[in-house]
Amino acid sequence: MSTDTSVFTATGRRKTATARVRITEGSGKLVANGRDFDTHFTHENFAKQAYAPLLTVELRDKIDVTANVSGGGISGQAGAVAHGIARALEKLNPELRAALKKAGHLTRDPREKERKKPGQPGARKRFQFSKR
Repeated sequence: MSTDTSVFTATGRRKTATARVRITEGSGKLVANGRDFDTHFTHENFAKQAYAPLLTVELRDKIDVTANVSGGGISGQAGAVAHGIARALEKLNPELRAALKKAGHLTRDPREKERKKPGQPGARKRFQFSKR
């Protein structure tokens, strides 16, 4: 096993998705679960969302990204990868923190699905009221 010190790891989360991200200096290769970002994230907008932190700090063609993503759907996974990349970039170079924070990449999006309550059909929906 090599002792390469230029590997930075971080964890990103969004909804119920979790991404373990490793970044290294390289040629801009982006891999999620063993597949290219463009094939893993079915729509190009999700792939762009996933590598948005790299565009913010202008390192798209200088950093290789390897991500293991689990849980949630494609949208949540893209957000989780973006959060993980941003946190790993901050470890790579602490001076990038200001730009990443201003763009909102370091903030964990707290929105989750609200649980269904007992005695009603959904989280907020109520059964129809009948006066008579």
